[in-house]
Amino acid sequence: MLLEWEGLFAQVQADAEGAEHLVVVIRYLLWVGGEPVHEAAGQVLHSVLGRRRTEELMRSYGEQLIERGLQQGRQEGLLQGRAEAILRILTVRGVQVDEAARQRILSCSDVATLDRWLELSLKATTLSEVLDDLTQ
Repeated sequence: MLLEWEGLFAQVQADAEGAEHLVVVIRYLLWVGGEPVHEAAGQVLHSVLGRRRTEELMRSYGEQLIERGLQQGRQEGLLQGRAEAILRILTVRGVQVDEAARQRILSCSDVATLDRWLELSLKATTLSEVLDDLTQ
């Protein structure tokens, strides 16, 4: 199996955009494979690219994954912060929030909706003024 992979990796690498395509192949293998596949892919990469280039490629891919994770974490934090602010404002204003409404607010993943709810919560005296379609 490793010899077949070596030939495949070498063909992919030889292409004009080989490094980019090789990253796609590696991503796929990391996604679908377990530890034996990861180890085999690493061995094949070393034989095709050499140790230094393999480390550069994997470091680059790792940095991309880290950046993607950071961006996703920031987005989730933004959403959670807005949702919690809405709930806090409603509590301070004395508006009762049932569990269904609380879960709807906390699980909302649309920034525009959360922003609208946040603005509405600043003046709301009832939950229906904020979540009009939920409590009618």
